[in-house]
Amino acid sequence: MKRRDFLKAWMICGASTTFGITRNAWGGASFEGYPERMGVLVDLTRCVGCRSCEAACNKEQQLPAPSAPFDDLSVFDRKRRPTEKAYTVINRYETTKAGGPVYRKIQCNHCNEPGCLSSCLVNAYTKTQEGAVIYNPKVCIGCRACMVACPFNIPGYSYSSAFNPLVKKCVFCYDTRLKNGKSPACVEICPQETLTFGHLNDLIKIGHERIREMPDKYIDHIYGEKEVGGTGWIYLSGVPFDKVGFDTTLGNEPIISNVKEFLGLIPMVLAIWPALFTGFHLLSTRNNNDPSKQGDSHSYREDAKP
Repeated sequence: MKRRDFLKAWMICGASTTFGITRNAWGGASFEGYPERMGVLVDLTRCVGCRSCEAACNKEQQLPAPSAPFDDLSVFDRKRRPTEKAYTVINRYETTKAGGPVYRKIQCNHCNEPGCLSSCLVNAYTKTQEGAVIYNPKVCIGCRACMVACPFNIPGYSYSSAFNPLVKKCVFCYDTRLKNGKSPACVEICPQETLTFGHLNDLIKIGHERIREMPDKYIDHIYGEKEVGGTGWIYLSGVPFDKVGFDTTLGNEPIISNVKEFLGLIPMVLAIWPALFTGFHLLSTRNNNDPSKQGDSHSYREDAKP
């Protein structure tokens, strides 16, 4: 198990011990998603980096104005990730095979079996039947376990208030569009038809058809079809995915699978440690509050003086 996987499993398993969640309960949390769930096919060969999707997301979600205008292309001089103020961003990658830069849209991928959902101690996340992974800020305790568990490093934490913890990310325009059968704002605005909205199973078929019809144009792989159990946002590319910032080492097993493996290895250790540290604390507290021992310690120090 990799170090990052270990840390994810450790946080989730520690939570399961604290809250009395058994291995069987975690196993029951695994699900295959909904057959009619929606998704988005992103064709990186079509994106020109216009940032229209960023502007549309900003307006739809009523986010703060960006520090740089959406027509300012200097933002491509550095690699960005989604934050509490920007649920989606475009990055530029210089490649030799494509004959020019490749642009990649980054946002929550709305996993079929979300690591954020599996890691949340208070059930702040929900996978909807429409395919969105949404978040309930009213029950969030700000532990940020979801940020560690996410294999794509997506959730952004709001530091604007220490008393109102919030984790922010793309919600697939769920409340304003998706649950009403409408496509997300970023999909609707895209002038290059880079983004295709529809039933996820249909989008996978469309992706394979494009690869089959134009094998010289596309890498023979749909990123997100199987990675970490599959994602709602899937990608086509004309260059190897690792050349445009994708993690190609994730494997096809959902994050929950690593958690169950870890639970199977050391369930007793996780059960004993909290009690052990509680015992240390009680022993220390008793010694500090024991007058006789405090007096003995004081007498020893007095006798030690020259």
